[in-house]
Amino acid sequence: MNGRQRVRALIAGEPADTCGFWLGNPHEDIWPALESYFGVSIDEDLRHVLDDDFRWIPPHHVPGFYQHPRGRAVFDLGFEKTAHGQAGPFADVTDPKEVDDYEWPNIEYLNVDVTLAELRKAGGAYRASGYWTQYYIDIMDLFGMQNYLIKMYTHPEVVHAVTDRVCDFYYQANEQLFKAAGDEIDGYFFGNDMGTQLDLISGPKQFEEFLKPWMKTFTDQGHRYGYQVILHSCGSVYKIIDQLIDIGIDCLHPLQARARNMDAETLAREFKGRIAFLGGVDVQRILPYGTPEEVRAEVHRVRRLLAPQLIISPSHEKVLPDVPPENIEMLARAAKEPI
Repeated sequence: MNGRQRVRALIAGEPADTCGFWLGNPHEDIWPALESYFGVSIDEDLRHVLDDDFRWIPPHHVPGFYQHPRGRAVFDLGFEKTAHGQAGPFADVTDPKEVDDYEWPNIEYLNVDVTLAELRKAGGAYRASGYWTQYYIDIMDLFGMQNYLIKMYTHPEVVHAVTDRVCDFYYQANEQLFKAAGDEIDGYFFGNDMGTQLDLISGPKQFEEFLKPWMKTFTDQGHRYGYQVILHSCGSVYKIIDQLIDIGIDCLHPLQARARNMDAETLAREFKGRIAFLGGVDVQRILPYGTPEEVRAEVHRVRRLLAPQLIISPSHEKVLPDVPPENIEMLARAAKEPI
């Protein structure tokens, strides 16, 4: 099996020759150490060395994907944010009619061709793509985090109006990409960080009212094009995993191993066989501070608990410079060796 066949089978719950592996998306600051240790200079060479099965190719990673005539970003706030809590343009809006006054992004400025070119370079690897569709984070920035959470109670009609405008853009953008890409894409991979280390940022009821309907719409959209649907959320999303399964999410990423109830034992006991898993290897203690043999033991432990519907990967995709290259090498090796 090549990586594309392997990951497809694993997510679908079908027989595969071995466990899958994804390195994630290493932080730029770790590259000098990786280049020195592995003797590589580009991302793709590293992935070949590590026998990485998975390629994440979202449009926002491809230069030139959005070509606004005045150089505006997709959701341009008019200033650079330094924190999600910083007030955005809708911080003081109380009337949903005011939502129309914002300069919303336009799919006419999207350049699909640059993403298609990258997808076609993926060879035998699994291609995860689609717009990142981080509508929870985008809306949070448009309001400011505290204003957003408060307005869910005080002005829900405004929150719904902004949500619909943000999500409609992503839906139309995905339609444009998916029609052009066809079977160049294997999985629709999108992300909304809904958890903290201890719990959800907003509660299950707020998830059900403000986030779940569009999440279901996007999941159905991916399935309509024949794609597996992979959802990213950092933090503890334990309380809504049943709802994610009901929505039709095929695979959950990244399994933040030290977040409450996101440990492999709990996930295996309550959800194994109902959803596939991508991630799960602790980046807070094991990968940065463990020995290679401790990394191997942890990978094998996670595999025994969560396989066969499992692609081994760090519990946050942005591998940081505190992770020794020898632990990355062991992570990849232990993902596929016999246990």
